[in-house]
Amino acid sequence: MFSITVRDHVMVAHSFRGEVFGPAQRLHGATFVVDATFRRPELDADGIVVDIGLATQQLGAVLGELNYRNLDDEPAFAGVNTSTEFLARHIADRLAEQVHAGALGEGARGIAAIAVTLHESHVAWASYERSL
Repeated sequence: MFSITVRDHVMVAHSFRGEVFGPAQRLHGATFVVDATFRRPELDADGIVVDIGLATQQLGAVLGELNYRNLDDEPAFAGVNTSTEFLARHIADRLAEQVHAGALGEGARGIAAIAVTLHESHVAWASYERSL
């Protein structure tokens, strides 16, 4: 399986419901380093997994929908704990939508999977991988 990974970051505010979250039940900020990995079994006609420039651009666009927002105020996340794991899935799903819409080029339609990792810090991160 071939893969490429592009990286960006996003800054959000949010809070959690549930005793398990301790002080994070209060409103707090988070800055995540975000890696998006695109996988496919064979390279496309140009000999690549996906155009890195388009992948970087689309990751930035997806993160732009979240950046500098209080996720508690976003209707799409009402009643949801926007955990690192949840956000990794949300970003992967949005990138998959972009692949299906052709935003990463026609060659990207051969992508078999997308994995998104959100790094909370240098010692903690969470990932979500989905098939296309």
